[in-house]
Amino acid sequence: MVDLDGGPLTLQAVEAVARRGEQVSLAPGAEQTLLAGRAFVDRLAAGAEPIYGITTGVGKLKDVVIPPGERADLQRNLVLSHAGGVGAPLAEADVRAIMLLLAASLARGASGVRPVVVETVIACLNRRVHPVVPELGSVGASGDLAPLAHVALCLLGEGSASDGDRQIPAAEALARAGVSPLVLETKEGLALLNGTHLMAGHGALTVLDAACLTRLADVAGAMSLEALMGSNAAFDSRIHALRPHPGQLAAAANLVRLTAESGIIASHRDCTRVQDAYSLRCMPQVHGSTREAVTFARAVIERELASVSDNPLVFPADGAVLSGGNFHGEVLGLALDTLTLGLGQLAGISERRIDRLVNPLTNEALPPFLSPRGGVHSGYMIAQYVAAALVAELRTLALPASVESIPTSGLQEDYNSMAAGSALKARRAAGLARQVLAIELLLAAQALDFRTPLPPGRGSSAARDAVRRRIPPLDRDRYLKADLDAALGLCEEGTVLTAVEAAIGALE
Repeated sequence: MVDLDGGPLTLQAVEAVARRGEQVSLAPGAEQTLLAGRAFVDRLAAGAEPIYGITTGVGKLKDVVIPPGERADLQRNLVLSHAGGVGAPLAEADVRAIMLLLAASLARGASGVRPVVVETVIACLNRRVHPVVPELGSVGASGDLAPLAHVALCLLGEGSASDGDRQIPAAEALARAGVSPLVLETKEGLALLNGTHLMAGHGALTVLDAACLTRLADVAGAMSLEALMGSNAAFDSRIHALRPHPGQLAAAANLVRLTAESGIIASHRDCTRVQDAYSLRCMPQVHGSTREAVTFARAVIERELASVSDNPLVFPADGAVLSGGNFHGEVLGLALDTLTLGLGQLAGISERRIDRLVNPLTNEALPPFLSPRGGVHSGYMIAQYVAAALVAELRTLALPASVESIPTSGLQEDYNSMAAGSALKARRAAGLARQVLAIELLLAAQALDFRTPLPPGRGSSAARDAVRRRIPPLDRDRYLKADLDAALGLCEEGTVLTAVEAAIGALE
């Protein structure tokens, strides 16, 4: 049970609710905080003072005072008018992450909503009522307005909800789940719409995925290093102590452990090769740079999971309601654009190792394209093409979205973060990087087979065995996509990392 008590959420809690359906509850203490905030808003709404979004319109309409009898109508109208997202629906896990972050932010009591608003979001999470939320339309300031409006629309019994692979009316989904449609009161529509919850929800899941990918890259890289008869001397701790970036130190330590007890490396320890190519020798430095990007993004996201990103914010103890800009996503955009850059580097160096595994111009010790029957059979030739295509797309995704401000709302909102684009790009980048690493794992396992009877290191051996339990060695050409899909499945399920860490302990 994830208890919303007004405190920070953890990344692990977000993943548990979003991906595993963990139940959510509202703590009694948070309910009391909500009641205090709501009583304060009700007093404000009964007055004549212009207060943004409570007694006035929003955006450029901030100067339009709303008559008391129409102030509740304003909140419903805001939801209807802002639910204009376009594009493909977000995945179920992404929608659940958004809903959890929305409920947690509101539960901190600074938005002035009634407890029933938070309880309705929680009920939809627990009973798996998932709004259909188009992925496009947020400019990453004033919150993720369009996506969050689609979430709010479903709470009202309007719009659509997902039912497996099809969409059904939200009213039908609520009725099935025994959830009463929400009737909004003053300030509540605006509170549901303002927030960084798409940016932060996507970011939370992507940061967790990226952390796994850095460890997976070390595994794939170690396998390739051994298959290419490389040396692990460049991972010596004395080298990295003289340049002590934490990510670099962690990657080097992992690579030492993964290649420990390698009969392959021992077999050529006294060879005449002085240095390996950068894609092998500089793995700690490059993989480590991605770790630094993950660390930066993680810290930003973790702070956001403890935040309130609504506007205006109420402070009942001070008798104050303050307009600000906590909904602005610039800090998230910068962090997630940086994360995408790091993922691009991780995939880029992996593709270079993939090329060395199959390329007869750079590697004469392995059969061309890793086929024992080259000529009639092409082996894994096209796998490198696929990796190259994915890395090329990652390079286009690396263009930061968070510097591309376009003004909205009649220049009232004249510097937007576009961080929702950063979040969407980072999620796609993680998927592409995972597929590239899956290709490297597949090809490195094939290449290690050619080194028999020399044994690879304990970590590399465990990874190769995990691949082989799902995918047989390639002797003759077969349907290539089946191999690529199976390798991706191993990565998505965490099978390879689990096998490696069972053999050598947890990687850093």
